[in-house]
Parts: sequence; structure tokens; C-alpha cells
Amino acid sequence: MSPARPCKGLRAAVAASVGLSEGPTGSARSGRLLRPPSPAPAAPGARLLRLPGSGAVRAASPERVGWTEALRAAVAELRAGAVVAVPTDTLYGLACSASCSAALDAVYRLKGRSEAKPLAVCLGRVADVYRFVLPFFPRYCHVRVPEGLLKDLLPGPVTLVMERSEELNKDLNPFTPLVGIRIPDHTFMQDLAQMFGGPLALTSANLSSQASSLNVEEFQDLWPELSLVIDGGPIGNGQSPECRLGSTVIDLSVPGKFDIIRPGCALESSTAVLQQKYGLLPSHGSCL
Repeated sequence: MSPARPCKGLRAAVAASVGLSEGPTGSARSGRLLRPPSPAPAAPGARLLRLPGSGAVRAASPERVGWTEALRAAVAELRAGAVVAVPTDTLYGLACSASCSAALDAVYRLKGRSEAKPLAVCLGRVADVYRFVLPFFPRYCHVRVPEGLLKDLLPGPVTLVMERSEELNKDLNPFTPLVGIRIPDHTFMQDLAQMFGGPLALTSANLSSQASSLNVEEFQDLWPELSLVIDGGPIGNGQSPECRLGSTVIDLSVPGKFDIIRPGCALESSTAVLQQKYGLLPSHGSCL
């Protein structure tokens, strides 16, 4: 990876731009969402915000105010070049701006992750994949499958790998011409991606080679390196090993074919859509 480009800015100005005040933990910056996590207090350097209600379902009034405050806090940190822990439909993840090289470097460093392992790009809706149709929007990837296929699989627990575009940050996965597109079936993440307004880099919230995380306490050793932890409650059934498999990763960069890069948690349902509905053939060497 090439040297990181600075993208710090003034955190106070960024916070103000999304309606937050800058201050110590527990101030108006955190809002009424901030409560000590149970069973352990937040580690130094991390702020914890608990989503009202279920993090996977958009909060209704009067909890809607707390939901919006959590979104604003996360967007402020992401725009300031920070790394934020977030809930998804499969696992807890680490998110940062895909356009911020310093933030990308931070993700690899705090996970102890090899830079040869790519990060996915998280978007808020299928329509965002096609934003390049309008000339003033950046293009994220080259889509060579029907839009109906994308809508059948996304949002959902899958990562669709396609040919990357020239507009993506060259420090994002510079070793591959491909990029994985992820749209979690999780309302907070969809709202966050749309409110942020640009591509988010997303990976699992755990040290490299260690088990994936289904609740915020399971990656507590990473909290000191994070600016914000969004607690959406437990994800899935912690007693089932299948719940820690992560998304199913599918390469769709070759027209008419698909390649299963990682079986993940949605292999059977995803391959049924690809083969039975769209007639795609598995590539030679696919791990089916």
C-alpha cells in the first residue's frame, strides 16, 4: 500500500457539520445514548453508543431521536478519518471512509491484517452501485450482471465481487483489480452508508485470525484503537458456529459465471439464485 494521505481535518468542524458538539465523553457530543457498557466500562479512547431498540430495525418515535444521534456521531467520526465499530446483519464490523488512506492503514494496523487481504465497500442501497450513470457521481465498480440479480441478493449477507472502477481510492486494495460490494440487511448500516454519502470500507471487528464477533464485548481488546463503538446488541445465535462465518463472498466479475470465494453463511440460497434463476455457471476451481 502506498503511503497514507492525510485526511484528519478539524474534528470539531466535522462534528459541527452534522449537528454535534465537540466535548469529553458524556457531554452533548455523545447525547443521551451514551451509557456504560455492560458488563465492563469502555476502554480508554473508545466511546460506546447503544442503539435504542433493536439495532437491525429503525427505531420509532420517541427513540428515533437517539437513533439519529447515533448516526450523526458515527458520520462525524468517519468524516474525520476515524475507525468505527458497527453492527451488521452477520457480524460486528470495522468501518472507515474508503476514500481516506490513513483510515485504511489504521484498519489494517489495528487488526494485524495482511495488506494483501482486501476490504469490502459498504453501500446503503442497490441503486448506489449504479451511481456512475450520473456523470457527477463516482463509479465504484463495473457491473456485468442484471440489476435483478443484485436486488435478489442485496441487501443481504453476501459480498459481490466485481471489477473495480478507476474512481475508487487507489490505496483501497491496490493489489487487485476487483472490489467487493456489501449492502448489509441491517437498517442502521443502510442509514449510515446513505448519510455518510460515500463508500465505506468494511471488515470484521476482530484481530486477524481470531474468531469473529457477535457482540461488542468480544472485540473489547480493539476498543482503545477505535473512536466509537456502536452497540446494536447481540447478533445471531452465539452458540452456533455458522453465525460466525460472515458473508458469502461471490466473484461476479466474469460474465455468465460465478466463483465462490468464501462459502459464508448464505451459500445455499445464493447459489440457488445464481444458477436456477439466472443460469450462471460455477467457475473452474470455485469452492462449491
